[in-house]
Amino acid sequence: MVRLRGSAITLVSALTLAACAQTPVVQRVVPPNPFGYQKVSAVCKTTPVKTAADGSMSVEMTVRSDDGLCALSVQKPGNTNYRSFGVSPAPEHGKAFMYNFDDHTYITYTPSTAYSGKDSFTAILIPGGTEARNKLTVNAVVDATGVTITAPPPAIVAPAAKKPVVKHTATRRKTTKK
Repeated sequence: MVRLRGSAITLVSALTLAACAQTPVVQRVVPPNPFGYQKVSAVCKTTPVKTAADGSMSVEMTVRSDDGLCALSVQKPGNTNYRSFGVSPAPEHGKAFMYNFDDHTYITYTPSTAYSGKDSFTAILIPGGTEARNKLTVNAVVDATGVTITAPPPAIVAPAAKKPVVKHTATRRKTTKK
């Protein structure tokens, strides 16, 4: 049997309490592909979540606009997914998509193809019950290096229907003198 002394007990207590921290766990992972069509961007980097004094959270994301997504995973305290979620405001230069899978809530962002610049959106995370909603702002820097768009073939336009030609004929009256 192992006996712990005063400082060891304090250390164990501190570690136990640290495990109960009330900040969500965020990981950058390759998301599962439960829908069978998700393409992951060649460049996808996220920073750890920062929590402001008012409780709002933010994360920085770097992604390439190569028609692939960049994802991050969040969990509420207790290592479970959020009960519900939404996006408001939505990104201006891409699409945000959220889903729950295997006790994680995944937040994905796919920038518009070949877009280069900044974009942002806010994920509303709803833990459920009487717990307050959390807001997570995703600030994305989008890079289009090496991304090209091929021009679509010119559209074939059907010739316009010809208007029927209407001939106007003038008739002359013959007048006779009397």
